[in-house]
Amino acid sequence: MMKVLNVIPATPGEGSGMIFAKRQVASVGSAGVDVVTFYLTSRVSVSSLWREWQQLREEISKTKPDLIHAHYGTMTAFLCAFGTGLPLVITYRGSDLNPTPNVSWLRSVWGRALSQLAALRASKIICVSEGLKDRLLWRRSRVSIIPSGVNLALFFPRNRDEARAALGWSATEKVVLFNAGAASRIKRLDLATAAFEYASQRQPNLRFQVLNGTTNPDQVPVYLSAADCLLFTSDNEGSPNIIKEALACNLPIVTVPVGDVAVRVVGVEPTRIVARDPRLLGEAVLELLALDGRSNGYEMVQIIGEEKLAHEIRALYEAAVQSTPFESNLSLQRDVR
Repeated sequence: MMKVLNVIPATPGEGSGMIFAKRQVASVGSAGVDVVTFYLTSRVSVSSLWREWQQLREEISKTKPDLIHAHYGTMTAFLCAFGTGLPLVITYRGSDLNPTPNVSWLRSVWGRALSQLAALRASKIICVSEGLKDRLLWRRSRVSIIPSGVNLALFFPRNRDEARAALGWSATEKVVLFNAGAASRIKRLDLATAAFEYASQRQPNLRFQVLNGTTNPDQVPVYLSAADCLLFTSDNEGSPNIIKEALACNLPIVTVPVGDVAVRVVGVEPTRIVARDPRLLGEAVLELLALDGRSNGYEMVQIIGEEKLAHEIRALYEAAVQSTPFESNLSLQRDVR
């Protein structure tokens, strides 16, 4: 059985940090891969990074994996790229290649530069959307587009009133859900708030429920089932997980055009994709609330279930192990698109 060492920039446990990567590792393990996880807990301090690099090397020596999978770019991918000569898979997820206004300009540029450099060493690359692939400077020929999958055993349509009772919500109010996470500037909480204020001035008894990243991940499907509409306003994304999870819970969505959202909502009704304008967003929210129903998202999201995508990732691992980790510099020009 193939053994893969997964490197995730997060703390171990059941917290929300990189929960999509943790779930992906578990699903790939169920698909017949021997998975081991190394958590990179510090990526800023030079002394801490040195210790992390040494610990990663020790983990590689101890577990003797066939392949390394870096589940993020920036320093995570860079350490994996130049800490071992083993075949390497890198998954780029969004802010590792996109601008990140929630951190300093220098740190954002440095992180994206490390992401680009790490790609030179990758045997195979996963980008969660076409837009991220387009941001790569080289090695695009090695890219597979594989979004983070949805755990369909956890995210599925539930009875709205039962979900509200579990959360202690009123059965009569209209609830607009917004996921700010830990990066409210990127998610554009300011824009979402302005859109909600526009809507609430025209319809009473509206509630704006914001998830701020501290919610237990296993409770998120309950919130998605209890709400009437998801509002999504991010400036930059790869393949936003909350969109796919909302689809799986049949929650109607109002979103701006970002990441792979337009691809994910094809054939899903009711859904509205509108410009980043508070009035237009607010009007779209009111329109969906007036419909007072659910979407057909669960039916449409089956193609990106975790179980299905786990087998695609396993096949990619097998191809990566068979490929040559290092190639001559002559191949660089060929791979640039």
